[in-house]
Amino acid sequence: MHNKKKVAFVCVHNSCRSQIAQALGKKLAADVFESYSAGTQIVPRINPDAVRLMKQLYGIDMEQTQYVKLVSELPDVDVVVTMGCNVNCPLLPCEQREDWGLEDPTGQSDEFFRQTILTIEQKILDLKNRLS
Repeated sequence: MHNKKKVAFVCVHNSCRSQIAQALGKKLAADVFESYSAGTQIVPRINPDAVRLMKQLYGIDMEQTQYVKLVSELPDVDVVVTMGCNVNCPLLPCEQREDWGLEDPTGQSDEFFRQTILTIEQKILDLKNRLS
């Protein structure tokens, strides 16, 4: 049994895309990798639309299991995934780095939000396959 990889999902505020990716990573890929998320700046709370839609779609209450944090609070990770915010992510040491190029759904329609969440789900499953 090898140690599971640690994957960090990073975006500017750690309030939306990276939190969704962390939640879906835990739900769908916990057997392959550990999921973390963080941002380069802090906002007071996880995006309420993200929280509501994740409850609707997956029954996951992110406010119960996750919180907003800075990249400096992350453990050492193997893979860094930036969400596409063109954020100059501080160079976290890692073996693998990729950018998922996702537009921030904050302030957009529920439909746009749902599409973003489903895209993240697909990308989590793809990453799971590549890491397993």
